Amino acid sequence: MRKVISEIACACCICGWSVAGSWFHAGAQAADYPQRPIRYIVPSAASGGPDALARIFATELTRQFGHQVVVDNRPGASGTIGMDLIAKAAPDGYTIGHGNIQTLAIARSILPKLPYDIERDLAPVIQHSYTPNMLGIAPALTANSVTELIDLAKRQPGKLVFASTGNGSSVHISGELFKLMTQTQILHVPYKASAAAIVDLIAGRVHLMFDNISAISPHVKAGRVKGLAVTSAKRVPAFPDMPTVAEAGVPGFEVVAWSGVIVPRGVPQPIVIKLNQAFSAALAIPSVRERIWLLGVEPFGGTPEQFRQHIAKETAKWADVVKRANIKAD
Repeated sequence: MRKVISEIACACCICGWSVAGSWFHAGAQAADYPQRPIRYIVPSAASGGPDALARIFATELTRQFGHQVVVDNRPGASGTIGMDLIAKAAPDGYTIGHGNIQTLAIARSILPKLPYDIERDLAPVIQHSYTPNMLGIAPALTANSVTELIDLAKRQPGKLVFASTGNGSSVHISGELFKLMTQTQILHVPYKASAAAIVDLIAGRVHLMFDNISAISPHVKAGRVKGLAVTSAKRVPAFPDMPTVAEAGVPGFEVVAWSGVIVPRGVPQPIVIKLNQAFSAALAIPSVRERIWLLGVEPFGGTPEQFRQHIAKETAKWADVVKRANIKAD
């Protein structure tokens, strides 16, 4: 934080007293912030993973600030409805939002006519978590490893079907990257929710799915789905004997879903820093971390600048995949 403040202070000296005055005014605003409830917009439905994460943080920030942090679910249009509300909210720190790999890095390559510009209209606060996906297959499918699945797909081009939770989700993009890297033809069928896709996976109506670990792992543990591999670069502690996709036959394969907090562009930097500090403090609490782990998610953290760089890197990576896979909007 000292580095951020130092850089801003230097800018004030260069630009003159008017900028310095603005800085001290913003600092005074941050010292009194917040003075009323904060709206925390989640661009997806209640009861999902993003909603559960947001409510964990909302509870802790309410305790820290002494003012209610209220989760406001605004699902629809692949997250663009909620994201548009965040982007167009007053830049005063009283509207914050949940952003993730789909809404911040992938959607802009698939949905070219977004009603907002991510760089122009939104500002990062903190990346608070990440989670790998797991490759699960129907129990009746004859494959028992990633290499056997690849062989099966190559013997039956276009016959296997993979499910996702919609175009642009990390679940979808995992399957598309898998197809590109293994040079297989597998049909994509998008669903509106993970639960419905898993029901069809168990029944064998679809053959495979790269779902979030938190959603698919209970079915793998119960034997209803065969888990073959995880999509992260390293194995996950909850499944130490399960290989990564890269280990299991697709070198270099990695997909990690991630999420964090964003605000409308123009929120004073001292307030952004204060929000970053509040989320960082929450992430340092063992009971909060435990609740996040129970969702199958890994706590993260970092500065606004680190989050900005991560978004930029992921945007470039998935834009290339979207182009090569010729992914179009539903």
